Amino acid sequence: MNDKDIKRIEAHLRRTFGATTLALKARPKQKDSAEVYVGEEFVGVVYQDEDEDGSFMFEMAILAEDLDA
Repeated sequence: MNDKDIKRIEAHLRRTFGATTLALKARPKQKDSAEVYVGEEFVGVVYQDEDEDGSFMFEMAILAEDLDA
């Protein structure tokens, strides 16, 4: 992912989730994806969609330990 894509996706996710501290960071060894952070906390990964050029997918895992009992 190039810097332009990262900035566009970051702006979209900030608007969508109302999270001004959301940030995308390029992955040094993976050129097709970027890590998503809210503040300092890693929350997921955005990947380029292999099937549709110019589209992306956001993947976020929700761990049992992160949920309230």
